[in-house]
Amino acid sequence: MQTHTTDIDILLSDGIKATPPSFVRSILKAASDPNVTSFAGGLPNPISFPQEDLMESMRRVVEKQGANAFQYSVTAGIPELRRWIADRYNHRFGTDYTEEDVLITTGSQQILDLLGKTLLDKGDGVIVEKPTYLAAIQAFAMQQPVFHQVELTDEGLNIDKLNEALDKGAKMIYMIPNFQNPTGLTYSARGRELVREALKDRNIVVVEDDPYGELRFEGDSLPYIGGTALPHGVIMGSFSKTVTPGMRVGYLLTKDHELLRNLSIAKEAADLHTNVFAQYVIVDYLEHHDLDEHLVKIRDLYRTQAKAMTDAMEEFFPESVQFTKPEGGMFLWVTLPEGIRSMDLFPKALEQNIAFVPGDPFYPEPGAYSTMRLNFTNADEETIRDGIKRLADVLASELKG
Repeated sequence: MQTHTTDIDILLSDGIKATPPSFVRSILKAASDPNVTSFAGGLPNPISFPQEDLMESMRRVVEKQGANAFQYSVTAGIPELRRWIADRYNHRFGTDYTEEDVLITTGSQQILDLLGKTLLDKGDGVIVEKPTYLAAIQAFAMQQPVFHQVELTDEGLNIDKLNEALDKGAKMIYMIPNFQNPTGLTYSARGRELVREALKDRNIVVVEDDPYGELRFEGDSLPYIGGTALPHGVIMGSFSKTVTPGMRVGYLLTKDHELLRNLSIAKEAADLHTNVFAQYVIVDYLEHHDLDEHLVKIRDLYRTQAKAMTDAMEEFFPESVQFTKPEGGMFLWVTLPEGIRSMDLFPKALEQNIAFVPGDPFYPEPGAYSTMRLNFTNADEETIRDGIKRLADVLASELKG
């Protein structure tokens, strides 16, 4: 008599088995208790959502576009939005992008997925910062690449380590040069020049993820490393942090049209095109309102929240605990004394109704990490101060042993 197995593990692909689940998603579930002060998520402050203006845009889109707003569309995205994005970057950086250089995606997370599918085969090298964005690790892991990690310094990537990684061979380098997630660090002008110099004679796709670039609340904007300066430069952007995350509208810009063509093929296979109605609503909002004026309000809010957090940390944290001071974005990075594992600290903090993201999921290789990421954008100043004080008590208790 023939027996049948019902074990799903036998049927799963190697790629999905190699892909870690999102640690942040599980943390957010644990921190969903209203009594918990959560510094764990990467959530924009809902105060920053232009809800009334978006409602007006929705009405206009239905009246003006009619059936077009509800019909299938081209994979690249509606021309009006692609043109607006190209013009915006040209105005900010003196580039010469056109709408033909832009691909609209379902959030910037889809770009990571498309890049992995388009460029990486099992065993291929991909260079990432150490630490790096956990969702990028998750997206690339599906293709089972070899991750080459390069240490971050206050200036940007460690150039000696970068050259070592390049010599090992890699198809792609993935960086977050502005207010890096998770560290909050920003590459300096000199740091960017050094990375560009190291990459200029290499046949490698240079990806710069920049969801927070317009959220700078200290200092001056700096040029990209690749962009239009390197042959395979890719810039990633999103409206999730500046207008609304729920509509899931992201985009990439590149002058490499052969790469863009293949990314478009991968997108066709994934979802045909990004939500058309959301694209029309976003571009209508942008055409009828001053985005820069809106961004001033967000920057002012985040500057205040970041200062509330760093001020409280300076006041309450043990001296042996170090932390970054971001010039923008949504996160900062805490480094604990060696031997204190942040993953072990997490349940103890949760008992005191505090949640953070331990450093572990920001590294592709498992290890005992003494780091953590804190988000400052989704709580008011009083809540931040109180939460940091309670977290400091947990740290002090742990350090006493």
